[in-house]
Amino acid sequence: MIREGRRPPVSGWSVVPRLVRGAPPVVLVVVGALALLVGLLIVTRPLTSLVLLTVYVGLSAIFSGVARMLAAPETALWSRVGFGAVWIALGLAILLGLGRTLELLPEIIAVLLVLGGLASIYDAVRRGSVSQRVLAGVWGGAQIAFGILSYAWPDVTVLLVALIFGVRTVIFGASLLVRAVRAFVEGRRSVPATGEPARDTAGTDAAASASGSAAADAARRGRARAGWLATGRYALASLLVALAVGGWWANSWFQDGAQVVDAFYDPPSVVPYEHGHLIRTDDFSGQKPAGADVRRILYTTRDANGQPAVASALVITPREAPPGPRPVVSWNHGTTGVARGCAPSLRDASATKWAIPGLDEAIARGWVVVASDYSGQGAPGVFPYLIGRGEARSSLDAVLAAREVEGLNLSRRTAVWGHSQGGHAALWTSQIAGDYAPDIDVRGTALLAPVAEPIALAEELTSGDANAMLSILISWVLVPYADTYDDIDLTRYIAPGSEAIVREMTQRCPSEPGVIVSVATALGVSEDRPLFVGDLTAGALGRRLADNTPTGPWGQPMLIGWGDEDEVIPPHLQHEFVEQLCADGNQVRFLEYRGYDHLGILLPGSHFVPVLIDWTDARFRHADTHVDDCLN
Repeated sequence: MIREGRRPPVSGWSVVPRLVRGAPPVVLVVVGALALLVGLLIVTRPLTSLVLLTVYVGLSAIFSGVARMLAAPETALWSRVGFGAVWIALGLAILLGLGRTLELLPEIIAVLLVLGGLASIYDAVRRGSVSQRVLAGVWGGAQIAFGILSYAWPDVTVLLVALIFGVRTVIFGASLLVRAVRAFVEGRRSVPATGEPARDTAGTDAAASASGSAAADAARRGRARAGWLATGRYALASLLVALAVGGWWANSWFQDGAQVVDAFYDPPSVVPYEHGHLIRTDDFSGQKPAGADVRRILYTTRDANGQPAVASALVITPREAPPGPRPVVSWNHGTTGVARGCAPSLRDASATKWAIPGLDEAIARGWVVVASDYSGQGAPGVFPYLIGRGEARSSLDAVLAAREVEGLNLSRRTAVWGHSQGGHAALWTSQIAGDYAPDIDVRGTALLAPVAEPIALAEELTSGDANAMLSILISWVLVPYADTYDDIDLTRYIAPGSEAIVREMTQRCPSEPGVIVSVATALGVSEDRPLFVGDLTAGALGRRLADNTPTGPWGQPMLIGWGDEDEVIPPHLQHEFVEQLCADGNQVRFLEYRGYDHLGILLPGSHFVPVLIDWTDARFRHADTHVDDCLN
């Protein structure tokens, strides 16, 4: 008599192969091919397949719930029904609320991981051999750990889940195709499920007549197999522990490297309504230039829509200077990201010559440098990235608020400097100063590799090949614009369901380790730029980009410098901007430096820095110097 082997319990995705048990080989060919195609699509195009991935997660939850309910009878009934019902309910909710669950996919994945982890831990406590219990317990703990991490890194969670689900489906589809091919070769009309032996009369007769020694050999092989299985379970458990520990270590490393926005930047419940008023001051703990004091200030301003806002800035003051009011340099920083933690005043080296060109020379001449973070960096609010009026108001109000710092006597004479994004801010600062802050006497505007025309830059960048940094840069522009202007619908310009991923990219700064996650995410989706599906220069966004192009008038001289190897702002855009300035009758001195890239124009050793200092000194003194290259 042949003793029938114990039927293995149904668990996890093993329910799917059982659904096709006994099916004709042609059915397995179709199912396997479809599974292979879906898996490859999810792996290679995760974000263009977000709808498919979400449906897949929903079906996975339903199948897992069914599998739990069909688990081995020794599993407690309440566990099978309870966990299974919750999984099925979550799966149905995902499928029925597809439009909403696209955006909630990372959170849903986290919930499913935690739920699966709890079920695995319960199984580890209730039943199984030692190795099975160890593996189940470790697997449960790892799922819970990764579920918690999913909340911290939603964008990379989607990519990892897409990879895992996709590879899993590719393997499943390939295995079905292999089994179908074997069935065709063996001439079978149906295919048994994995692990279920094919019924063969001759084999049964042979087994019935097996000798006792053969049975003993089979028992030894069974024990050896059990030993290898136990070893494999322990090895897999060790790997899961290593992955969980590595994930938590990476999370801690990313978080420790991020800038911490301290309580100084939180405005009080009541602040002055008027713009340009000082709220508080504090010492700056970072590096300081020789012979200067550096303080942080928090002050009132107006945002891009003219609503009351709060901003922060650094005020860099020479310790020794001639008596009388001191001239002011209003420094407008370049791109540092768009999150609160990206504020320059939070960085250790933001008050050095590496961050502000010619700072040591400015201090030696007795000038006070006021460097705004702009609203939304440091202080709460929406960061006005390439949104001119928001940038300019923050910059002008920083100068006004600095006048209220105790013991500081500032002159009305002000020179406006700016690099990259800060060049855009400087143009707008000088453009609106007469109306917004008429008590500030802007003597000149110096621009270093400026973003003069946002829409022209957008057209230039989006016409080239997609890459990771471009995806991040677009998110930095798109999200602040959508948050600032009601007529811009973010979902019109991004792939369906990708808003959480796009917004997550804006929460990291280039100077922190967490930007690696943004780069990895962008690399995973930049093959054909699937994150951004709309024309960024069309519709409401295009109109707003055009509206944020400064047009003057500028009644004071301008100085512009850039490098001929600028990898961010194409030099031909600077040539076109200068030509337009000259055509409009502005006084412009412009210089292009051979071999300089985007940052090279402002770093110590740049040949432009001495020109900048001498030109600014002449503006403060109203000296009669060369200010116009348009006449040449």
